[in-house]
Amino acid sequence: MATIDRLTPALDADVVSFESQAGRLTYYVAGDGPPLLLIHSINAAGSAYEVKPLFDHYRTTRRVYALDLPGFGLSDRSDRPYDIALYTAAITALAVRIVAEHDGDPTDALALSLSSEFLARSAGEQADVYRRLALITPTGFRASDANRRAAPLSSREIGWLSGLLSLGALGGGAFRLLTKPGSIRYFLKRTFGSEAIDEGLWRYAVATTRQPGAEYAPLAFISGRLFANDIRSVYESLSLPVYVGHGTRGDFTDFRGAAWTHSRTNWTLQSFASGALPQFEVPNELYRALDAFWA
Repeated sequence: MATIDRLTPALDADVVSFESQAGRLTYYVAGDGPPLLLIHSINAAGSAYEVKPLFDHYRTTRRVYALDLPGFGLSDRSDRPYDIALYTAAITALAVRIVAEHDGDPTDALALSLSSEFLARSAGEQADVYRRLALITPTGFRASDANRRAAPLSSREIGWLSGLLSLGALGGGAFRLLTKPGSIRYFLKRTFGSEAIDEGLWRYAVATTRQPGAEYAPLAFISGRLFANDIRSVYESLSLPVYVGHGTRGDFTDFRGAAWTHSRTNWTLQSFASGALPQFEVPNELYRALDAFWA
């Protein structure tokens, strides 16, 4: 089996690693100009390749950073507790580092799917670090999420499932089943809402799941431990500008719980004729919307 060091970088850019409260983190960086932080989603095969179209586009006008979250890519994949606090700390660590490199100027940031919850929490805790947030197909906006106002950092972990997945044979077997090349293709089709998926994304997803320690973070995801039970409180507490973009195809189209944002002048919602990853399907439409928002 290949080692972490032999995993091909997801992006054609400088690769930087540093030690943080969340362990060893690695990020990609390229370009010059105002800073922009990009954060991939969390799933069984998550990777920075998910933000590749955004990274390649904005590197021509901005200093762009793309983080490998704990348990993914070239960052630390060790066997340790993966939880909401860890991912929030990882994002905050890089954001603070970026701001220091830009003489204290706050950074714009964009996150995909579940990582939107961690970015929003980080911004709630470190508002002076961020200028504007863009959330692409974020979790926490379904009709059933309206009352997610439990204790801070409380999660939706399913105890019995987490217990089963912690058993090496069961957890490892479940991960191998979910990350077979055919299984990854199946889930990407559901994400895109189409038979047509990005083949480069599929190939990298297969490669990254073959690395040592690749199962630990995804098993925490499957158990529900990474989904916040206070996410509505977190979102409602944000006072900085927030953009939400989402597709209208596939498995991730339920945004009926976002009606409360209509009365908040700092929130902007927009839908695209795409699946959950509009940066791959309708990139120019997404860039125009983001450019208007960043401005």
